[in-house]
Amino acid sequence: MTPAARLSAAIEVLGDIVARRRPAADALKDWGLARRFAGSKDRAAIASLVYDALRRRASAAWIMGAPHFEEASARAVLLGALRLARRMSAKSIGELCDGSRFAPAPLTCDEHQRLDAAELSLADAPSPVIGDFPEWLSPSLENEFGASLAVEMQALARRAPLDLRVNALKGTREKALAALAHIDPVATPFSPFGIRLTHGEDGRGPSVHSEPAFLDGLVEIQDEGSQLVSLLAGMKPGETAIDLCAGGGGKTLALAAFTRDEGRIIATDEDQRRLAPLHGRLQRSGARNVELRTPRRRGDEPLAGLEEQADLVLVDAPCTGIGTWRRNPDAKWRLRPGSLDRRLMEQEVVLERAARFVKPSGRIAYITCSLLPEENEARVTSFLERCPNWRTLPSDRLVAGFSPELAVLAAHGARQGAGLVLTPARTGTDGFFISVLERLK
Repeated sequence: MTPAARLSAAIEVLGDIVARRRPAADALKDWGLARRFAGSKDRAAIASLVYDALRRRASAAWIMGAPHFEEASARAVLLGALRLARRMSAKSIGELCDGSRFAPAPLTCDEHQRLDAAELSLADAPSPVIGDFPEWLSPSLENEFGASLAVEMQALARRAPLDLRVNALKGTREKALAALAHIDPVATPFSPFGIRLTHGEDGRGPSVHSEPAFLDGLVEIQDEGSQLVSLLAGMKPGETAIDLCAGGGGKTLALAAFTRDEGRIIATDEDQRRLAPLHGRLQRSGARNVELRTPRRRGDEPLAGLEEQADLVLVDAPCTGIGTWRRNPDAKWRLRPGSLDRRLMEQEVVLERAARFVKPSGRIAYITCSLLPEENEARVTSFLERCPNWRTLPSDRLVAGFSPELAVLAAHGARQGAGLVLTPARTGTDGFFISVLERLK
């Protein structure tokens, strides 16, 4: 397919996503299944165009003359995204839209003028447009970031790199860097186990799943932010830890590697289907200190008998996922206030459940991939009000004993001091919050 034909296809897919309010991955899959002529490179290029447009949907619509993104056509958003996300000139965009077979229709005079004046037209745009986020989240995000809101949200609207975690049970970072040298890996700035791979101009990253280092368990795909919060949870060799919302097991595997397989880790999740990938990942990792406990039926407690036995309960809490918008940009436009309300209730429940399994002087590591204070500090504060025999560890204690590179994270404390907030703008990672709560004797 020609670049112009790929752009036409991307406009079609984006239109389907918007009209049917469906996940981008589903729309892209259906498009590819219906058009077998499109090769893997074509599908990847189209996906990259679609995701760039979703990342910049509000600002792209604005520069093309739509005061609200829902009023803009898929064509307008794609054209605006080419200008803002890919820094293409109006002339270059016009060359793609030449009206030839399979190409988009030629630019109108108005489209050409707006693309020429793109930077100027954003100067007076409101924060949700400049930062490309839903307007109803403005009060919460302003409360968290204040004057740095635009910078934070713009960073969250860019592409994310591909991060890997070196499995210390299989080798060192130096060994992994050497094994992956042909795809230009670099060490991540904070995590001592992290490796970063950059994407190409088309947004495609290396095919890590086919690399021997991945197949042999030397590396796992895991954002550096996720690695960091797993480290900061503070599990020590020989301790007993419970990963209460383990899902696919990324943090479970990290804990096992960080502690060199010394200790006991129990991984569980209310939805046993989410645990399914962990079986294969565990086998590949070589970890032997992990026990999976799956609920037999809804309402079943698979952790019965472990009350007050854990040194650490890691709660990777259900949340709105705002911190992952670089990777899941379509999710932010589907998010509604009702979704937040449900998550807040779920977070209260999971914290109460976690507390039952912590021994005196033990800890809960409460983690979200959200940047909303309602899901982060407010939930911790609410828990402490109900449970006075708990306290939060200050930022300097969270990073105590780690390398100087990691210790600097103490500067990124949440506004009320109840945890740390990692963001793309601050740390180059996905957005994460972590608070470690200690049970008093």
